[in-house]
Formats: sequence, C-alpha cells, structure tokens
Amino acid sequence: MGTANSEAKDEAIANFDGEECKKDSTQFSEGEKVLAYHGLLIYEAKIQRAEFRKKECKYFVHYLGWSKNWDEWVGADRLMKVTEANLEKQRKLFKYQNGDKRLKGHIPQGKLKVPIAGRGKKRKSEFGVEDKEGEEAEHLLKLQMPGILKKQLVDDWELISQLGKLIKLPRSPNVEEILKKYLEFKLKRGDMVGDSLVEVLNGLRSYFDKALPALLLYKAEREQYAEVISENNTSPSSIYGAEHLLRLFVKLPDLLAYTNMEEEALNVLQQKLADFLRFLQKNQSSFFVSSYDGPQVEIHSKAQKK
Repeated sequence: MGTANSEAKDEAIANFDGEECKKDSTQFSEGEKVLAYHGLLIYEAKIQRAEFRKKECKYFVHYLGWSKNWDEWVGADRLMKVTEANLEKQRKLFKYQNGDKRLKGHIPQGKLKVPIAGRGKKRKSEFGVEDKEGEEAEHLLKLQMPGILKKQLVDDWELISQLGKLIKLPRSPNVEEILKKYLEFKLKRGDMVGDSLVEVLNGLRSYFDKALPALLLYKAEREQYAEVISENNTSPSSIYGAEHLLRLFVKLPDLLAYTNMEEEALNVLQQKLADFLRFLQKNQSSFFVSSYDGPQVEIHSKAQKK
C-alpha cells in the first residue's frame, strides 16, 4: 500500500513538473524533435520527457539513430529548435571536427577515448615524442567535459572561425596565473597537495606552451600569435588565458597517448584533470572573457590563405 502511494505521488510530481515546463513558451515539449549538443557537436534528438528539477526544466532526450544507452537528461542550454540557421551551425561544426570526410556512424563526442601506447612501430611526432603505429588500445583516457564548458568551446569556435573576432591579448588571468590560483584553492580548502599535483600542473603548463602554436590556434589567430609572441618575447602560458587552456583539454588525450602510463596512474591523472575542469567551470565568469574585443579578421581571405 505504501509503495503504491509512493509511486502515485512520484507520478503526480512528474506530471506537475512537466506542466511547469510547458508553461514557458521558450522551452521544449515532450515528443518534440530538436537539435542537441553532445560533446562539441550537434545531433538530432527527440524529447522523451520533461521535468522541472532544481528550479529549471530538464529534458530526457533520445539521440536519433543511437542506442538507448546514450539517452540522458539535459538542460535547455544544450537544446535548440530545428531551424535552418541551427542546421547550418550543425553542418559547420561537423565539417570543422571531421574535415571534408563524412561521419562514420553516430559516435558521441562527450567521452574522449585514446589508446595508451604499448609495443609497436615508432616514429617521431611533431612534439618530439614517440608515436607508435598499428596498435590496439590498451587503456582509455576519458575526460568528461562539463556541459557549460562544452558550450564555451562551441561559442569560442563560432566567434572566431565564423564571425572573425579575436580575443584581446595578453589575457588576465593568464594560464600560469590560473594554474597558480588552482593550487592556492586546493591549499586553502585543506586538500592534500603533494608533488604529484604540482607535477600535473607543471605538465599542463608545459603541454600548453608546446601545443598552442601547433594545435590550439584557429587559422584566424595565427597572425595575432606571431605578433604578440614577438612583441612580448615570452611563453604562451603568460599571454593566453582560459579560452585557449580549455582547448588543450580537447587535445590532451591525443598528447597523452604517447606516454607509457600504468592504468592506476592514468586513473589518478584523470581524476586530477576532472577536478581542474570543475575548478574552471566554477570560475567561468572570472576566468573567461565576456566579449571578444580583439582585432577583427577577414575569415574568408586572411585566415584561409594561411
């Protein structure tokens, strides 16, 4: 009897919550076909259920063509109406992420999967590390990017690559200062801060300095990079800020694929990186710029010639 009453109460609450979401015409409705962010890309999805949770509408979506295992609850910030403008945005993101190649199947981009090198043929990569070919993945590095930071990355791409805007440099706080603030935050909170965390933070700074000119810049930003670095004669981590540091986390799994890490060490590193991403998310308003007010660029001429 108690179980039946509990189930009835849960159902009543669910129905009430769904009605609350429907009151707002800017929101979405159950059964509606939408476009949904998953990772850094946009996919077609269908809303299965809507509920009002923690003062906001949440939607249970099924990605069309995917297994039901990928169904999930998302906020309205990850959903868009199916309009021609949004479909064009979807196409541009797919093209940017995959070049001119067609997507092979529907592969969610939220989890970054990378092989940790074992034995195999070796060659030198552009970063001077050994690249081993023809190998099966032994371990997987998964970085779960918070939804707010995923949207930050997509907006960053759109503002620079599509609208021709640039971030004003040098940034404050810069990457070095952000890493220092994180360490101070951990110490102030009373967390155990050992040599391993310091090593991870130093590694992030080192990876950032080496990766930025080769991997972390859009075409439209390369001329700006050459000018700023030559003028300041210093490292990228003292010039660039959270916007470019966040891009590093998309590339990190590829870079870390060339390190011979044991599974236990990989898991510890993964936890530390995830905690740092949460720190970036918590401080989004103070770490990331609110507007891109650097010099404008001609994205169809200057950038594409490079």
